[in-house]
Amino acid sequence: MSSPEVSAEVQQPDGVATNEPNPQEATEVAPSPPAAEILNNKSSKPTSPSVASARSPVPNMALNVTPKEQEFTNAKSYLLTASTNSNINLYDHLSRVLTKVLDERPVNVVDVFEDISKNVKKSKFSPDFDTILNKVDKTTEVALAESQKSLFERNQDEGEHEGGGEDEVETPLPNLPELMNYFEQGGVGISREETIRIFLALKQLVDNYPLQTCRFWGKILGTEKNYIVAEVEYREGEEEEEEEEEHDGDEDMEKDEEEGEGEEHEEDDTPKPDFKPPPVIPKEDNHTGANKKLFFVCNEPGKAWTKLPPVTPAQIVCARQIKKFFTGRLDAPIISYPPFPGNEINYLRAQIARISAGTQISPLGFYQFDEEEEEEEEEGARDTFIENPDYEGIPVKDLVDPSLANWVHHAQHILPQVTFLNIFEN
Repeated sequence: MSSPEVSAEVQQPDGVATNEPNPQEATEVAPSPPAAEILNNKSSKPTSPSVASARSPVPNMALNVTPKEQEFTNAKSYLLTASTNSNINLYDHLSRVLTKVLDERPVNVVDVFEDISKNVKKSKFSPDFDTILNKVDKTTEVALAESQKSLFERNQDEGEHEGGGEDEVETPLPNLPELMNYFEQGGVGISREETIRIFLALKQLVDNYPLQTCRFWGKILGTEKNYIVAEVEYREGEEEEEEEEEHDGDEDMEKDEEEGEGEEHEEDDTPKPDFKPPPVIPKEDNHTGANKKLFFVCNEPGKAWTKLPPVTPAQIVCARQIKKFFTGRLDAPIISYPPFPGNEINYLRAQIARISAGTQISPLGFYQFDEEEEEEEEEGARDTFIENPDYEGIPVKDLVDPSLANWVHHAQHILPQVTFLNIFEN
């Protein structure tokens, strides 16, 4: 007996079955992977039905799912598994990456695919803390508001004085809102909001220094910052700091003289010119002349007040000959011809002295000289005046007279040589 041969039946068009293989169909049709595995298993050795069913996927007859669909479902569920670190799954991440690639269509996608994946992850990242609450706004408005916050805070001393109400101390603080109201009626001045801020800044100045009088002198505009100027006077016996500064200046002058003498001894052999420069005119004493008042400046209400140094005659003479814009920085150098002896803080003080001496006017009879000091200063010029308690006022018709006969300068004028110095006096 001959061994049985395995052959494939081919259905012919006429419906007759034959055992002859069709070479064309054998080359075109290839067995699927499951069929190939079954043939290999049959050729090797027989297996039990339970083992065969475990290796080959069995169609789910209840859901009517094919093995291919089941493998696709299992793969997708694996891709949808979220990461324990970033809480992102691979399926959604690849969807976003491919969407971005199709939207942008970059050149050589395979070379920049990793970069696109990184950018998609960065855009998905969200921090744990709230950025709205922890964000710091560093704008100029916020910085200015923080500096002016102290102006609106109430001191403990104020609460104690208001609570007691018995001992009321006369304050040197002027009623700035009322004064600015008069200027506003004349069409000049500053805004009401800035008036309140400057008033609170002056109040802060009065609280920090032992002042007898305090007055808002004015505002000077600068290219970078502005200057708010306050004119003050210390109480009697409260000027120890100024005396210390004067002593320091005198010591510096003595050191310079000693150094100059040492250089002269070393250079005795060299010829010396007969020309001698004129003596340096010393600055006027405090409470006299151009240094009669003290001045404090600050750039914005709420910032620290800076005391201006006394002005010298040389600075006033040079300030008359130059024209410079203020920058708003007190340490800025003054580059001019003729050279100015000092920085912007000195130039500012010199211009304030010139403006104060030339622009302060009052109605005739509003001020009068102090009789007590007038007897003590009979020989010198009278520069101390007080308000006249008997002043009755001048009609507006006379005040607007074009001749200006009812207006006078109550501040001393600065001489062309600034001050008088007797160079022949020993």
